[in-house]
Amino acid sequence: MDQRSKPAGASPVPRRPAVGSAGGAADSAFAGVAHGTAVRRPPRADAELRERPARLVLPGWTGLLTLAAAVAGAVLVQLRRGTLPHAWPLLGGCAVVGIAALLGLMANPVGTARVLSRWGGYRGTVRRTGLVWVNPLLKRHAVDVRVRHWRSEPIRATDREGSPIQAEVLLVWAVRDTARARFAVQDHRGYLAAATEAALRRVTSTLPCDSFASPGPCLRDGQWLDGELTRLLIAETAPVGIAVYSAQAVALDYTGEFGRALRRRRLAELDAGTREVIVGDALETAAQAVSRLERTHGAAFDGEARAGLVRDLVTAFLTLPAVTTPAEVPPPQGVPQPQSGSQPQGGSHPQTQTVPAAKTPATATLNGAREV
Repeated sequence: MDQRSKPAGASPVPRRPAVGSAGGAADSAFAGVAHGTAVRRPPRADAELRERPARLVLPGWTGLLTLAAAVAGAVLVQLRRGTLPHAWPLLGGCAVVGIAALLGLMANPVGTARVLSRWGGYRGTVRRTGLVWVNPLLKRHAVDVRVRHWRSEPIRATDREGSPIQAEVLLVWAVRDTARARFAVQDHRGYLAAATEAALRRVTSTLPCDSFASPGPCLRDGQWLDGELTRLLIAETAPVGIAVYSAQAVALDYTGEFGRALRRRRLAELDAGTREVIVGDALETAAQAVSRLERTHGAAFDGEARAGLVRDLVTAFLTLPAVTTPAEVPPPQGVPQPQSGSQPQGGSHPQTQTVPAAKTPATATLNGAREV
């Protein structure tokens, strides 16, 4: 179609990128999005709020040397206070220098960055580890920049068919921009938890959890589900300085009574299928037995007799064997019976015999067929 023949103001619907091997299934699942549907966009970040190195960050030994020099100067001024005309101002200057050198020292452990601020403004980030010296007038905020794992609590959601489901999300994440993680949001960990819950509910509402009725894409495709979660969380958390490396949905299942009812339904379907297979095998075996009987012994059965024999054989195949119960044999006449509580001589025990089970019509028919 020519581009000029399109009506004014029409724009093509953007397609979502395919993630993993199930990208084609995901595209087909999202192909029914109508024109003009509002697409949720991630929040925008402040372009001026970016992490930058802090100024006037010195090694820790410079602060120690300054502190030692201030102490030495104060001691020297105190010793020569009688000869110096302005001893007290010099002592005050040494005290101010020593206090500034001492308060500016900071031990920064590995995996932690210090965000510096003053009067509500961002003044830079210190990523240098060990003992450093910074401006003592700046306020310092510790931010953990290590790569961490976080597993959410069970999150309740619904799939495209409205079935209640729940899942847990395992994240691998780290703070990339300390300035945005500190100042762009009140609590970056709480923001990450809320974004994870929203992303999971958004993804699960696009496909059914299982595809029992009709084959097609479903949420059981872990590669597609994890890829979509990771893609959404990367876009949602980038404005607050968080980098999400992977998001994996674990323990995906139906919730509560709905899940138990669905499992009972699946077990009933499997049981019905198993019974159908067993009955079909028994019927086929009985028909083959009757046909072999006719070929081997030359017996001829009419339709009614053949159907009755097959029915009896199938009944015999599917009937559980009769359980035999032991019964005591009555002692011969003239033999005294042992009294209750007495032990028979020689340690002998009463003899038992097996009572044969009653023959059913199906068993009699099967024995007659075997005799023939």
